[in-house]
Amino acid sequence: MTTPEVITLKGEKRETGRKAADALRDSMRVPAVLYGPEIDENVHFSVDELELEKILSVSKRQIIELDIDGTTYKTLLKKTEFHPVTDRPVHFDLYALSDDHKVSLSVPIRLEGTPVGVRDGGGRIFQPMHILRIKVLPENIPGDYTIDISELEIGDNLHVRDLELEGIVPLDDVSRTIVTIRPPKSEELLTSSLITEEPSEEELEEGELPEGEELPEGEEPAEGEEAEGEEGADEEETK
Repeated sequence: MTTPEVITLKGEKRETGRKAADALRDSMRVPAVLYGPEIDENVHFSVDELELEKILSVSKRQIIELDIDGTTYKTLLKKTEFHPVTDRPVHFDLYALSDDHKVSLSVPIRLEGTPVGVRDGGGRIFQPMHILRIKVLPENIPGDYTIDISELEIGDNLHVRDLELEGIVPLDDVSRTIVTIRPPKSEELLTSSLITEEPSEEELEEGELPEGEELPEGEEPAEGEEAEGEEGADEEETK
């Protein structure tokens, strides 16, 4: 687990309304809103689009120190809206942190190292979970969860409960699998090829017996089949 990076961002108060927002976007500024448990009234502001793009380019969780007219707020990026065609950011929300209030957020999960099962056994890494949802006080916010998987062998796996969670409440089921080391593809194919099923009665042709079974003594074969030696007997009768 790593600590979040702290970055600064300069904001300017703005007018609300669609026309005002469109004018800001035309001047390469992105309208935004700030809210939180200790914010009496939402603060409407805008920031330089390029500065916001720098923040969006980093997947690691960040603490954003927002400066508006000389007042600094410690915040988290909560939501960003993008233009459906240009993919430019058109609006975003910042959440003002309070030392006494827990906040819900998502943290990326990163894998580090080459597992023994991959290096020595030709195994494959399977990571079904890339994001962990948590609830935490601001002082315990992680930047990301970096997990060393170098000791994992084929068949080993890690779950949410295996993470360092002191002071953190996971919102995902602790039994969820984060990563597992699978066997080589060839071994999986070999295992599946060895699994055979007995044919159903419908799949057996009329009169056909499952492999290894014989007709009970004295029982005649099904219609359309000929017992061994009967064909020769018929030929002798027609001669």
